Amino acid sequence: MNQDLTTKWNRCLEIIRDNVSRATFDTWFADIRPIKYENNTLTIQVKSNFVYEFLEGNYVHLLRSTLFKVMGNGTKLMYSVLTDKDNNRSVVVGTDNYSSNKGSGNSGNHSPKAMQESIQELDSMLINKYTFDNFVEGVSNRLSRSVAISVADKPGRAFNPLFIHGASGVGKTHLINAIGMRIKELHPELRVLYVSAHLFQVQYTDSILQKNFNDFMRFYQSIDVLIIDDIQEFAGLQRTQNAFFHIFNHLHLNGKQLIMTSDRSPAQLQGMEERLITRFKWGMTAEIEKPDIELRKNILRNKSYKDGLEFPEEVISYIAENVNATIRDLEGIVVSIMARSTINNDAIDTNLARRIIGDFSNYEKKTLTIEEIVKKAADYYGVEPESINTRSRKREIVLVRQIAMYFAKKYLDLSTAKIGLYVGNRDHATVLHACKTIANLADTDKQFRTELSEIENSLQYT
Repeated sequence: MNQDLTTKWNRCLEIIRDNVSRATFDTWFADIRPIKYENNTLTIQVKSNFVYEFLEGNYVHLLRSTLFKVMGNGTKLMYSVLTDKDNNRSVVVGTDNYSSNKGSGNSGNHSPKAMQESIQELDSMLINKYTFDNFVEGVSNRLSRSVAISVADKPGRAFNPLFIHGASGVGKTHLINAIGMRIKELHPELRVLYVSAHLFQVQYTDSILQKNFNDFMRFYQSIDVLIIDDIQEFAGLQRTQNAFFHIFNHLHLNGKQLIMTSDRSPAQLQGMEERLITRFKWGMTAEIEKPDIELRKNILRNKSYKDGLEFPEEVISYIAENVNATIRDLEGIVVSIMARSTINNDAIDTNLARRIIGDFSNYEKKTLTIEEIVKKAADYYGVEPESINTRSRKREIVLVRQIAMYFAKKYLDLSTAKIGLYVGNRDHATVLHACKTIANLADTDKQFRTELSEIENSLQYT
């Protein structure tokens, strides 16, 4: 057998092994042998017609993607199916589902007209106001912006996957939407989708409940540029992670672009499968830091100009020098100054800025503790704070415990293990479950959303 063919096939097996369970690999792939490679067609030998049909029905897309990656785009596949093992007789068959088109992998009409209609039907869900034109550049985000432009210009070829991380409010969502908007402008033929990790999880759950999981997978595997915001929200959701793992593999093997954001680097993600964390590191990891003073000034100028007011330069300098905060916080200060100026007819000067910043600083400098979070939540629902450390399953106590975990994770720089230890002496998984439960309740229950907001407001004035 050709040594080069053997080497290439072994590389194919390595990729396949990394994408399926060990039992699946041993049962369906381990015994496959490459027979020949001629005219851009690989012929492999399988043990029986049953194996051939099973591979065609379940793993043809994985086989195709792997062959494209190792042997080149457009590689065709043929099967040599053993019909008489004792006499080594076989029959060579093609594949009904296999296509050399590099696209969604679905059978059907792949004409340019049909593909264009499919693209037009897809709602990219991008936030149109976020573009590179209004993304203010500075030292803290220059690398991320540069990488983002490269990805937008050459999706699937430059920095794939792209993993952007940073604290809340530093511009991650703006940047990834800017990538999507530029790709749609430069590459209108591509299917671009922006989705939050939470919405992805909701869609996945619905697909299981509605028994249309295959449709869910086919849809996501048809995307050319998949943008997932706040990927850390997959923590502890093993089945959702598993579904995303297979989508990630399919898209990456087909040269499709993956873009993700997180509030922490891949190495710091907790409750995430190691095989996913490994893949997050395959491409480019870029951090967006809090803005430095020059960037803060430019953000303030840009925000005030967009909102139709001109801030004096001394006001901009005063705010930038006295507020070391996120972009979202700076924009909030601008809005507060404008509102105070409009309602009270106050002049926009350093005196007004000083008052607004004083209010902000009082909130920013307060030290929030788990004990204070627990007390506020317990007081709201009329239970004793000490009760969360009991094994009680009363609804109010469980709810207070879960809310305390939710806000502790949101506001405090503590691991989920420590939060669990401090709140009811629970484990890491319980904290993740609690945070997810509270987030889901807030999304679906208007009354509870109001209650949660009132508790959060009380935390801000502790």
